[in-house]
Amino acid sequence: YIFWGLDGSAPQAAVSTGVPTAVVQAGDAAPAAEQQPVRRYDVPVDDDYVLGPDDAPITLIEFSDYECPYCRKWHAEVWPQLQEAFPGKIRLVYRDFPLSNIHFNASSAAEAANCAGEQGKYWEFHTRLFENTELGDAVYAQYVTALKLDQAKFDACMSSDRMLEEIQADYDFASQMGIQSTPTFFINGLAVVGAQPFEVFQQVIQKELAGEIP
Repeated sequence: YIFWGLDGSAPQAAVSTGVPTAVVQAGDAAPAAEQQPVRRYDVPVDDDYVLGPDDAPITLIEFSDYECPYCRKWHAEVWPQLQEAFPGKIRLVYRDFPLSNIHFNASSAAEAANCAGEQGKYWEFHTRLFENTELGDAVYAQYVTALKLDQAKFDACMSSDRMLEEIQADYDFASQMGIQSTPTFFINGLAVVGAQPFEVFQQVIQKELAGEIP
């Protein structure tokens, strides 16, 4: 396999539009990866929301954007397959990386999810955001009603902007690492860039569980 950052550098051709970058691939590239050490990045969970058992052997940290079509595709197609293939073995950590220069509702969507989290509905709100191609205040209000959240508390949270500091902290951390595109993942510190298919994540996770990756 070829992982992003084998030489310790950030990807030079990452695309800010979220176009998937083939950084983990099988076939002809495999021998090259075997000649170099695989780098594990120190990516903390921080205080972000976690879905899955605390003792899961695989921690999958995702830097993502709610308005990114590739992120939406991954959550719709790949994540359900991973949950089915590895029950109880993965904990997903979502860290915000809104590309606000091209996705104008990405930051407000991240803020809305975190405000829903104050009422214990982060992942439910998170899932609904990825199910909709249109985001904005009217959509958030629909989700607040559907999830039976306290509208007044939600509105107060949104108007206070108090979630923006946490979102910006995630964004700054990712930028300092050299992340430029969404989605970008870290599987126990192993970087995978782009909305790669299920088979890519499956193979990496299987090898990680088997202890085959240094």
